[in-house]
Amino acid sequence: MGKIILTGDRPTGKLHLGHYVGSLKRRVELQNSGEYDKIFIMIADAQALTDNADNPEKVRQNIIEVALDYLSCGLDPEKSTLFIQSMVPQLTELTTYYMNLVTVSRLQRNPTVKSEIQMRNFEASIPVGFFTYPISQASDITAFRATTVPVGEDQMPMLEQTREIVHKFNSVYGETLTMPNILLPENQACLRLPGTDGKAKMSKSLGNCIYLSDDPKDIKKKIMSMYTDPNHIRVEDPGQVEGNTVFTYLDAFCKPEHFAEFWPDYVNLDEVKEHYQRGGLGDVKVKKFLNKVLEAELAPIRARRKEFEKDIPAVYEILKKGSEAARAEAAETLHDVRAAMKINYFDDMALMKEQAEKYAKG
Repeated sequence: MGKIILTGDRPTGKLHLGHYVGSLKRRVELQNSGEYDKIFIMIADAQALTDNADNPEKVRQNIIEVALDYLSCGLDPEKSTLFIQSMVPQLTELTTYYMNLVTVSRLQRNPTVKSEIQMRNFEASIPVGFFTYPISQASDITAFRATTVPVGEDQMPMLEQTREIVHKFNSVYGETLTMPNILLPENQACLRLPGTDGKAKMSKSLGNCIYLSDDPKDIKKKIMSMYTDPNHIRVEDPGQVEGNTVFTYLDAFCKPEHFAEFWPDYVNLDEVKEHYQRGGLGDVKVKKFLNKVLEAELAPIRARRKEFEKDIPAVYEILKKGSEAARAEAAETLHDVRAAMKINYFDDMALMKEQAEKYAKG
């Protein structure tokens, strides 16, 4: 069997730098590597509705935003299948069958679910769909026989849940599902990019994001207000690099060639850090350098987005064709799952013959 990727995002807003360094940039690299036989990129609208059921228009409007971000970052519909989750009904059926393989207590122990419930204030009243979305994710991954799931570090518990479901299913019904493996970002700074305010996670709801589609003025404004070292009050004061959001972003985005182009006073980032730590380097200079680094990264993405925005019907056509291809792929897996579970009644000719002979004798 070949190497297959499945990954995706919830359409609850435009994608930001956290998405980009956490998985999106890597997806493009993997797509262009030629190492994978199939790549499926999902816009997870059904999952987004688990905590936006009362606001479907929000999800509906953001389908196109996520698709534009995908295409502008370099995901190619000729190389990757871009599709909408709800357009593949087989995923819902697989979820139903997998629910029988997971206990309530196991879902309650899932660290990602626990933190998401707390963040959304669902402790007193958890929607069932939201509570069980790790099972839905397992359906998404296994439906396409994914061998590799490139995601951020915070999704590790979710993939572990999928692996448990695969093991349980194969133990009970025979070897049917493919066991997936997680692929984390190689750059440690990209494992979980903090928000511009220094909070542990960049989040739309916290308003601490830099979006891929932000214009240069907005990006500069956000960078200049970034959290740094609160004790680095004067330029001559020694500064701390650890926990300093500006340096975390530089770790994630800075390349050696940026110094020759934007800041020839230094050879590399280590020199900048050393100067900042001993004192004599102000936050404003470092932030201005970061702004140039991010603009170099985001300007081409923004330009491609403008081109795709000129023909929105064509973008929807890409998603339609991708959803049709995804549906066909998931249907094959569902066929195998139903056969393994012995609920393929109308396809099982041996069963019909056996029953017919049984009652003919009677």
